[in-house]
Amino acid sequence: MGFIPFTFVDAIDILLVASLFYSVYRAMKGTSAPYIMVGIFVIYLVWILVKTFNLVLFSSILGQIISVGVIAILIIFQPEIRHFLQAIGRQRGRFEWLSRIFNFRNRRTEQDINLEPIVVACQEMGADKVGALIIIKQDDDLGVVVESGISIDAKVSTALLENIFFKNAPLHDGGVVISGDRVVAAKCVLPSTQQEVPKSYGMRHRAALGMSEVSDAIVIAVSEETGKISVAHDSTIKRGVEPQNLTQTIRKLMRKNDRRREDNPEK
Repeated sequence: MGFIPFTFVDAIDILLVASLFYSVYRAMKGTSAPYIMVGIFVIYLVWILVKTFNLVLFSSILGQIISVGVIAILIIFQPEIRHFLQAIGRQRGRFEWLSRIFNFRNRRTEQDINLEPIVVACQEMGADKVGALIIIKQDDDLGVVVESGISIDAKVSTALLENIFFKNAPLHDGGVVISGDRVVAAKCVLPSTQQEVPKSYGMRHRAALGMSEVSDAIVIAVSEETGKISVAHDSTIKRGVEPQNLTQTIRKLMRKNDRRREDNPEK
């Protein structure tokens, strides 16, 4: 009995399949999706056994269920699939040539944004324990997030931000998107994080972290319970930022983004 031939192409095939399964696992980690996948696998295994023993009626019923399984999977796993595709899209450094061809980038530098009114508003809202969620746009398009809220298009000011997030104000729920020196929209709906986070994280912190997972925006969250300020960027969140250090923290993240653009300059 000879060995089954194993070629270089087979090795690549195995590596690609392993990478796919690992990526799917990462996308589903921390959700109920693995349990659903186990259920689907059990149904498929039962279907194979039923066909093996030639149980015609049962096989026909299970066959109909499995035939619509792809559509059901797309519906059930819609959040995980979206997160998986967004994670691929965020690897934009590897596809810089595509950005240059289609001019995707809307470049924004540190000097384009006046941080003072934002920082002062966060400091004052933190002191008064007023919850806030502020998204500072950088290069990525936030059109979907902006469209989910209410358009404002007003110059950034401390008074405007404090009025938006004032308790019981019509626009205080959701996030505010700032582009350059303009408040673009308020009451915006942000995606919640897919990561496993401590139970102490409130909805604002989960939304801030989730927004940082799908864009390069810098997201500031002010806790309504503690008044503490958190800053999320690039799928990580820094909690308990001292008010006097907020400007430095934001500028550091902006410079990080500028350096990334310099490493991949447009031709």
